[in-house]
Amino acid sequence: MQLSPAPFHQFADSREAPAEAYWLRSDDDVRLRMALWRAESAAGTVLLFPGRTEYVEKYAPVAAVLTGAGFHVLAIDWRGQGLADRLLNNPRPGHIDDFARYQLDVVAMVEAAAALDLPEPWHLLGHSMGGAIGLAALHNGLPVETAAFSAPMWGINHAPMPQAVASSLSAVAGRLGKGGAAAFGTGGNGTYVLDEPFRNNLLTGDPDAWARMVREAGHWPDLTLGGATYGWVAAALAECRRMAAEPSPDLPMLVSLGSHELVVSAPAVRARVAAWPAGRLLEIPGGHHEVMFEAPELRQKFLDALLALIAGR
Repeated sequence: MQLSPAPFHQFADSREAPAEAYWLRSDDDVRLRMALWRAESAAGTVLLFPGRTEYVEKYAPVAAVLTGAGFHVLAIDWRGQGLADRLLNNPRPGHIDDFARYQLDVVAMVEAAAALDLPEPWHLLGHSMGGAIGLAALHNGLPVETAAFSAPMWGINHAPMPQAVASSLSAVAGRLGKGGAAAFGTGGNGTYVLDEPFRNNLLTGDPDAWARMVREAGHWPDLTLGGATYGWVAAALAECRRMAAEPSPDLPMLVSLGSHELVVSAPAVRARVAAWPAGRLLEIPGGHHEVMFEAPELRQKFLDALLALIAGR
């Protein structure tokens, strides 16, 4: 595994420790980026799987909490987003033709973690799309002792468009050679946090967290991503159907679900938890899609439960 230094964005007034950033390549030669935050004395390592549109810099506040508790944190820019290679000539839409390709990124990340000699035990933390990638990685033998998920994409909320309609539109677009086109209603070439007013957003109810997202997107547009392509929608729906038929892994698991969740399918999350003997559902009243970027009391509720899980309490 060859690693080389990569850029990491940080505001001059940031109070958080900067990350070490690295370029790495997947087996199919896609350039990816990782960020590593080191604890002074580590009791293990958290492998952080971000969601769709996200980038490693976004998780600096989360990494600060985890490193403060004695855990290294390794996060990744998935192919097609952040500073990883984009997959289309137009860099704005988020695209994938098969979710199995994300597992090549996971393999590269695990090999890099081993090359960096990151202390074990390792723990998984996945948000949204990263939760889908993470569940598949667990089925593929990801070497972690625990798994925690924030609003994992084990199903997609299609309201007001029924799943059958979304699936049909994506299939037709694929047959017409339009799989790389931005899907209707997903945001096109825009940037969600810059285009959507705070009062209507689906991500957080915390104005300070929203302001941080807006500031990052405005200052670092190269990190941002637009809407999903029809190809991504088709691949995501197929992956959710595939995962629903898979058994639950045999390890301790925590998953959070906000009462205001409108991005992923709450019934799919609840069904998975019910089928996971060592799984725990953490309800977040008042929480939106991104509980790690919610109001402090909601964010802390999840982080406390996460730290208890990985500390074995």
